[in-house]
Amino acid sequence: MLNSPIEEIKNRLDIVDVIKSYIKLQKTGINYRAICPFHSEKSPSFFVSPSRQLWKCFGCGKGGDVFEFVKEVEGIEFGDALRLLAAKAGVELKKQNPQIISQRQRLYEICELSCKFFEKQLWESSAGKEAKDYLLSRKISEDSLRKWRVGYSPDTWQGLSDFLSSSGYSNFEIEKAGLALKGRRDSFYDRFRGRIIFPIYDLNSQPVGFGGRVFKEKDKKESAKYVNISNTLLYDKSRILYGLDKAKVDIRKEDSCILVEGYTDVIMAHQAGTQNVVATSGTALTPFQLKILKRYTENLVLGFDMDIAGETAAKRGIDLAQKAGFNIKVIRLPEGKDAAEIISKDPSLWQGAINSTRSIYDFYFESAFSGRDPKTLEGKKDISKILLPILKKIPNEIEKSFWVQKLTSKLGVKERDVLEEMKKIKLEEEALGMEIEEEMSLPLRSRKEMLERKIIILLAKFPQDADLAEEKIMPCFSPRIAEIINILKKEKALNVENFPSDLTDFLNCVLLESEEENIEKEDASAELRSCLREIYCLELKNKLDAISQEIKWAEEENDSGKIKELTEKFNQLTKELQ
Repeated sequence: MLNSPIEEIKNRLDIVDVIKSYIKLQKTGINYRAICPFHSEKSPSFFVSPSRQLWKCFGCGKGGDVFEFVKEVEGIEFGDALRLLAAKAGVELKKQNPQIISQRQRLYEICELSCKFFEKQLWESSAGKEAKDYLLSRKISEDSLRKWRVGYSPDTWQGLSDFLSSSGYSNFEIEKAGLALKGRRDSFYDRFRGRIIFPIYDLNSQPVGFGGRVFKEKDKKESAKYVNISNTLLYDKSRILYGLDKAKVDIRKEDSCILVEGYTDVIMAHQAGTQNVVATSGTALTPFQLKILKRYTENLVLGFDMDIAGETAAKRGIDLAQKAGFNIKVIRLPEGKDAAEIISKDPSLWQGAINSTRSIYDFYFESAFSGRDPKTLEGKKDISKILLPILKKIPNEIEKSFWVQKLTSKLGVKERDVLEEMKKIKLEEEALGMEIEEEMSLPLRSRKEMLERKIIILLAKFPQDADLAEEKIMPCFSPRIAEIINILKKEKALNVENFPSDLTDFLNCVLLESEEENIEKEDASAELRSCLREIYCLELKNKLDAISQEIKWAEEENDSGKIKELTEKFNQLTKELQ
């Protein structure tokens, strides 16, 4: 999930599309260029990077993200640019629930702790050894298991829940993280029991969700093969592609993304040296996933089995990808085999399949004509029933005409008859509309996030003050803010280019808000100390709230020992707060 409306807007809008609505862009390699709208020039020195979602003019020196461009071209302040782009992106701006940010941070902590718990079970428990041996028998190496942090959930009702509870997290929080289910009489039990666990990561490689797979024969008969957590504050299956955090660099380098179905397919593909592979985890591609992928490449290669005769989820995802302008090819896998099975048998077979990809329409034609006789009337009707809806969706009319001519030639019929039949087809999206994107509005910043952004603005102007953030305060920050402050402590200067790429967009956005601020060094240091003190107090208050809730639960259970322990902790934190 996203941390602010700014990030939601930037994820919904492509900077290329926004800038195209103002000036003419020309594709040049992986980037775009144009005559700069902000100064007079004859040769284009204005460049736009789709992968980084940034623009820069090397003539006048201006640059930034989509907000900075709209500010410049419209001659407006940041707040007006925010409202303009929010309307364009369909993001509603409204007040933040003050609990959301602290809840999200707690869930990040729970997911990370759970990931470590599952890993330890796989590598150190006797039951985990059985799961590990199964994975090794599938030819997944130990290095891959460690790289992807694969784990095992013990076959007990509350193994993980008890561990997390002992680490200070409530049953309610564990449920909110998707890792526990509520039973009868307000009891809770683990969602995953006796399963191999695959952590699911966001783009920053933080675990935000989990998938569990059975591996014992008796379980395969009694339970679903895969179980995933439901959507949470951190995890939304329509917005995450498994493995993208590890594959994004190679996707950009190869200028293509290979899509497979499952976790083990991704792991085995990376193990075999194909690093630009991600998984849809059995769901159709969504508009949100496609927008994220388009930042890295416009070329998709499908590496999973498809039934083109039926209205499969995969086919609907392909239709969306084509409408979004992706070039799509298909890896022809042996029937009934998946990428993991092929690679475990012989990695060279997988590489050979990648080297012999075909266009999506060649695949459609081959599949439609397979097992059907184009010389018979029934065969002609069956083939046209499959292919005509597919051909009708081709957005480019020249490309559509090429494939229509190929179909008429192979069927031995007149082109005008095929075109007449195509006109009769009522496509599903014509009746229901193609806007499948979920509506989602995120509230404005919490007090903590406002303080964090203010701290970064102050440190951007006076980076030598980063040492004022004492070590005891560092755990109070969200991960990316802590990372920025640590870099500033080391560098004593702010140079955005020296920061990791996943932080530069955020920094550019924050710095936009500070451009108009004039503040003296002495005032800045005093304000920084005040912000640091307040953010530390907020963290203490959150801890006090959590302990208060635990005391209530301990009182309900008449656990006098627990009550005494928690009360002492509460009093200690209260003194520190005072």
